[in-house]
Amino acid sequence: MNWHPETARYEAMTYNRCGRSGLLLPAVSLGLWHNFGGVDCFETGRRMVRLAFDHGVTHFDLANNYGPPPGSAEENFGVILRKDLAAHRDELVISTKAGYRMWPGPYGEWGSRKSLLASLDQSLRRLGLEYVDIFYSHRPDPATPIEETMQTLDSAVRQGKALYVGVSSYSVEQTRAAIDTLRRLGTPCLIHQPMYSMLNRWVEDGLLDLLGQEGIGCIAFSPLAHGLLTDRYLDGVPPDSRAAKPHTGLTPAAITEDILEKLHLLEPIARERGQTLAQMALAWLLKDPRVTSVLVGASRPQQLEDTLGCLRSAPFTREELDRIQGILKE
Repeated sequence: MNWHPETARYEAMTYNRCGRSGLLLPAVSLGLWHNFGGVDCFETGRRMVRLAFDHGVTHFDLANNYGPPPGSAEENFGVILRKDLAAHRDELVISTKAGYRMWPGPYGEWGSRKSLLASLDQSLRRLGLEYVDIFYSHRPDPATPIEETMQTLDSAVRQGKALYVGVSSYSVEQTRAAIDTLRRLGTPCLIHQPMYSMLNRWVEDGLLDLLGQEGIGCIAFSPLAHGLLTDRYLDGVPPDSRAAKPHTGLTPAAITEDILEKLHLLEPIARERGQTLAQMALAWLLKDPRVTSVLVGASRPQQLEDTLGCLRSAPFTREELDRIQGILKE
């Protein structure tokens, strides 16, 4: 059966300006970190990409090592692009990253010019694209000068292989150096992708302030803390959950009594707001104007549809914010 995107797909989505750039990103973006690799059901992933686009999600985030096996998420998304979205390429923002280990030897990871440009070429082949919209340095390299890494990002833009560049998981100091170097080169830093959620708030210790001051976008990855900020773990670890599977970044040991207590206190507030815990957790991040987008994952279409409900929430009251803050600080 031929699939055609919903004609009204842009009406319900919120689009936020990415820092002081000209680029708008959807408030909710789809990340392909998990559930889109070679070990996963291709047709389920395909349905989720279609569903996301039908709801106005225009940004799809990948990395060279997403899978497993590494590279397979890009390969699968490349097939979906060719089969379903080829006619809509100019409506999409597609990002990828390099920095984690991809092949043997000294050039298969980190942030050297040799590694980053080779990885980007491989990603473009897997995706079947001439360029990506955003190319990230996936992690800071302790051994490579940050000037070399940023010069390489600049080269990717000048070679026409990326439209914009960004960094991920850089500290405040590293981010400041990256911003300054890219500005001198004439290719501004568009965006930072940090891990940020109700349960992981390190970006509030200076990074968000820096991004706001410099006009850099922020897209939060793991905004649901690997799925903890859902109702899935309120009564234990379900056998089909992320915590029960390998290669997901979440283990049963991470679900501590302290975290469970917080979840049980947060969930009634979400219910009072007419939301699921996941919807409230995403809305809580998006209340900050410095947060351009939240990068969500999903294992099935229904889960993604529920997540997108975060956009239909009422603004937080002062009382709700104070209650949430009290719980998170305990």
